[in-house]
Amino acid sequence: TWHLKKIPQIVRERTFSLDSPKFEAKTKLELNSVCGIECQRKLPVPSLSDLKNLLSYETVFENGTRTLTEVNVLGAGLDPAANTTTRRPSRRKRQIYGTDSRFSIYDKKFMTNFPFNTAVKISTGCSGILVSPKHVLTAAHCLHNGKDYVKGSKRLRVGLMKTKSRGNGRKRKETSDGVPSFQWTRVKSTHIPKGWFKGVSGDIALDYDYAVLELKRPHKRKYMELGISPTIKMMPGSMIHFSGFDNDRSGQLVYRFCSISDESNDLFYQYCDAEPGSTGSGIYLRLKEPNKKKWKRKIIAVYSGHQWVDINGEQQDYNVAVRITPLKYAQICFWIHGNDENCTRG
Repeated sequence: TWHLKKIPQIVRERTFSLDSPKFEAKTKLELNSVCGIECQRKLPVPSLSDLKNLLSYETVFENGTRTLTEVNVLGAGLDPAANTTTRRPSRRKRQIYGTDSRFSIYDKKFMTNFPFNTAVKISTGCSGILVSPKHVLTAAHCLHNGKDYVKGSKRLRVGLMKTKSRGNGRKRKETSDGVPSFQWTRVKSTHIPKGWFKGVSGDIALDYDYAVLELKRPHKRKYMELGISPTIKMMPGSMIHFSGFDNDRSGQLVYRFCSISDESNDLFYQYCDAEPGSTGSGIYLRLKEPNKKKWKRKIIAVYSGHQWVDINGEQQDYNVAVRITPLKYAQICFWIHGNDENCTRG
């Protein structure tokens, strides 16, 4: 069951103009020297002032201008056991673990209907998911490498799957190759948490590898709601689901589900079969609504991709996802609505 939780408040305090970014960084979908499971155990719980700094955010606009917004955090319960994790044996580098369990969705009836039609393609080579009539959730490192915005993010576009039609509006017959076409929409603005920039001189702060894009024009399709990430033991079979546009299956929508191996307060470590291109996909669950017979899918994490992490001083690999915690829910919801009135209960 989805459990309602009281959400902290993110309150905008002041906004500053910054110099325009250079947009010269190279897109790098596989990160090195990320603080891993063992490293996370040793991290101190962030203080309130730390959270205010980490959850402040940059906004880049379509014309290349940039602002920094400082925030205050109200009602944040700081968990002293925030970074506890479960030990699991180390694994070798693989992105497809054993038998490839991914499914290419060929049938346009599925591709263009919920939940698969919420998956979108980002012009920098990643995936994302629709979270409102005009907002997309994706991974921060698809747009920014920790020091500068990546090439191509200045004229960022989002591709929504569509069924091709003839000039008279009638739907064409399905193509045999099952390749979807995209309707591309320009991005009006991009929000990235300052926590992602924390690792400029050291490790990348993977906990904050998420971003929200505001589209220039709203779409008219169903989107996926945000949810608070439950712990592994509260998930049916510990299973998660996500769809994206993996590079090795060009133009195809690829769906997969798998169980989670490890968790920290901010990250899921798993061995879902995935290739570059699916980075930024929304990871979702289907749980029961409280006191109702209805089941509902909600996004509970953002797929960060295949990453190398430090475990006992050695580089090991996982496919990693950033969990939507109550604080991140508050921030993403605030970005979507522009206020915290609609974000009090997750």
